[in-house]
Amino acid sequence: MPRIQIHTEINAKVEIVFDLSRSIDLHKISTVHTNEEAIAGKTEGLIGLNESVTWRAKHFGIYQQLSSKITAYKRPHYFVDEMQKGIFKSFKHQHLFTVEDDRTIMTDLFDYTAPLGFLGKIADQLFLKKYMTRLLQKRNQVIKEFAESERWKEVIPIE
Repeated sequence: MPRIQIHTEINAKVEIVFDLSRSIDLHKISTVHTNEEAIAGKTEGLIGLNESVTWRAKHFGIYQQLSSKITAYKRPHYFVDEMQKGIFKSFKHQHLFTVEDDRTIMTDLFDYTAPLGFLGKIADQLFLKKYMTRLLQKRNQVIKEFAESERWKEVIPIE
């Protein structure tokens, strides 16, 4: 099973980074280039344990739907979302958050299995892993931009 691992250093409080990472609204902003929209389940706000979301997005010129569920959660240290239904054979995305010298280190561990057996393995080597890595890096860059400015207040309800 292929794994994508990304570490992103963010100059913001871990609680802010954690909440931005589970914000449906920020996810929509970070994936505007794929016309991604939440169409079922939790469609706005902050997703939490045992909640699901179904996304509709355009990837590789084709509209697709993908449903995922938060299967593990401990604020502000980690949460896990796992595909319930979609184009992948499976995926599990672990979001880990640690603090080092007043900075948050956000780590993504994205384990997945491409569809279509042998053809999926070839597609993974040719373009899928690179595509998914760029998608996650783009998302993380948006999280970083919002967390390191006052923009996080646009998508996280202030308690």
